[in-house]
Amino acid sequence: MSEQLLRVEDLRVSFATDDGVVRAVDGISYEVAAGKTIGIVGESGSGKSVSSLTTLGLTRSRTTTIEGRIMFDGKDLLALDEDDMRKIRGNDISMIFQDPLSSLHPFYKVGAQLMEAVLTHRKVSKKKARARSIELLELVGIPDPERRVDNYPHQFSGGMRQRAMIAMALANEPKLLFADEPTTALDVTVQAQILALLEDLQKRMGMSIVIITHDLGVVAEIADDIAVMYAGRIVERAPSREIFDSPQHPYTWGLLRSIPRLDLPREDELTPIPGRPPSLILRPSGCFFHPRCPYVQEEHKRIDPRLEPVPGSSAHEVACLLAPEVRNELWRGLGAGDPQEHLVRLAAGAGATLSAARSGDGEPAK
Repeated sequence: MSEQLLRVEDLRVSFATDDGVVRAVDGISYEVAAGKTIGIVGESGSGKSVSSLTTLGLTRSRTTTIEGRIMFDGKDLLALDEDDMRKIRGNDISMIFQDPLSSLHPFYKVGAQLMEAVLTHRKVSKKKARARSIELLELVGIPDPERRVDNYPHQFSGGMRQRAMIAMALANEPKLLFADEPTTALDVTVQAQILALLEDLQKRMGMSIVIITHDLGVVAEIADDIAVMYAGRIVERAPSREIFDSPQHPYTWGLLRSIPRLDLPREDELTPIPGRPPSLILRPSGCFFHPRCPYVQEEHKRIDPRLEPVPGSSAHEVACLLAPEVRNELWRGLGAGDPQEHLVRLAAGAGATLSAARSGDGEPAK
């Protein structure tokens, strides 16, 4: 069994605001083994990014309440002071932030920002730090790195800025990498190249990855396990193949059915999840998903479900009050068809171009 590098235990994060207490993360637990990838999936506002920022110590403030434990490499990160967290952040744990254009400083050259990441944690000369920056740009596939190292962020394309952010995150060869929506706003070919790059770098460096996204198609091929979050909680958690073969939560079904499929006519409309995500200040009673669930029953409005094992699977858990046999019948009735064919269809958007990127057939990032 793989050694657990990161173990999040009953993490709760809330923010005091003028309108009330925002319960952004409400009792989530998950583990990441060394060298493995977990995908955390959900809509905007589900708590995905907050949980990861908390791991990095970036949500601490006078108005923030944090409970639970975050065990990393034998240390409880929540018990460390800010000085100790600075030694870990950017060194042992790094993060690729969601928007590279706003994350990279517009006034400084890309190379200078890479050098800063190196000099902060390593006692090396500026000359060696610059050489390391050029090496990193080459590592992530940016052409002519000796020249590009002196470019400003606005001189990079979207795909190149994302690669530069990955280079910065990898500067000190971290054990754990958080990738927050690493392919958002990129075209599908560049998306595939970024995912292939992360997968290749993981194999070379042996690091663990937590990839945060709203799109199950993005994690279809690269995640070993998937946790689906809704309203600050994990509502389904399982190995990746089980999520696609036999999803158990109506919210997961909605995420799967909203992914474009290449085997259907182009004029066919996507099936969106009805309604809006709930307020994290005034949350619904009972099951938080019940106002949007097409299978809601009266008891679902009163009873708050907890994660429970799915019968027949030791690693699959779901928080749903529907009986297991009812869930299985409902999912089959949604037209899932053969599970393996279904997985291929869902991964088509990311998977088909990911395979091309691996083989070198994809268009290069500009």
